[in-house]
This record gives sequence, structure tokens and C-alpha cells, in this order.
Amino acid sequence: MVDKLNSLLSNYQVFYQNLRGFHWNISGPSFFELHVKFEELYTNANLAVDEIAERILTLEGKPLHTFEDYLKHSSVKPAKNMIKAKETVSETISNITTLIEIERAALAMAGEMNDEGTDALMSDYIREQEKIVCMLRAYNS
Repeated sequence: MVDKLNSLLSNYQVFYQNLRGFHWNISGPSFFELHVKFEELYTNANLAVDEIAERILTLEGKPLHTFEDYLKHSSVKPAKNMIKAKETVSETISNITTLIEIERAALAMAGEMNDEGTDALMSDYIREQEKIVCMLRAYNS
């Protein structure tokens, strides 16, 4: 479970940094609304990073904590030089979809291990992220 959570932690860290870049660099007519939305998303991602690291510690593991490790263990890739609404929203959808896939795998593993703490955490993340993906798809359509 610790390995799965460290993978999730790594993906969240890269996702978080992508959101920061989008927040800082977004341009065009959607600037105001997306600037605020990306800040909301990176704030939530930052909270999740802390919760996941604390869960790893609760399970007597050691959370990864270097960018080198994050990049090595992340399926989410750094998004560079994206500034337009459609591309940043599409990349955010893709990143969140990746997180959901990892969370579903962790949820299944937690169920098999009777790990209710991880189960509850993953369920909460999945529920919220599915709603966000739905809204972002509607925004981009």
C-alpha cells in the first residue's frame, strides 16, 4: 500500500506544479475565471499531498520527498509552456483522470487489506475529482 500511495503522492506533486504553472501563465479571454479555478485546484492538491504523505507515515512507510523521485514515479508529466484555456483545461482533465486511475487501484488494494483509512481517503478523492472532471469537460466543450 505504501508503494501505491507513494506513486499517488508523486503524481499529485507533478499535478500540483502543473496547476501552479497554469495559474501563473494562463492568458486570453478566460484568464480571470481560470486563474481562480487553477488556484482552487492547486490548493486542494496541496492538501491532498499532505494527507497522502501522512497516510504513508500512518502505515509506517516513508513518503517520497524529492522532485527526482516524484518524476521517476509519476505518470503525470510536467506541462511546459501551456498558456491557453483549452490546452490547460484538457491537460488538467488528463492529469486528474490519471490520479483517479491510481486512486481506484489504491481503493481496491485498501479493500483487500481492510485498510479503512486509505479506503475512505481514496473514496473522497475519487468522488470530488469525478465531479471536477465533469465540470472541466463541460467548460471545454
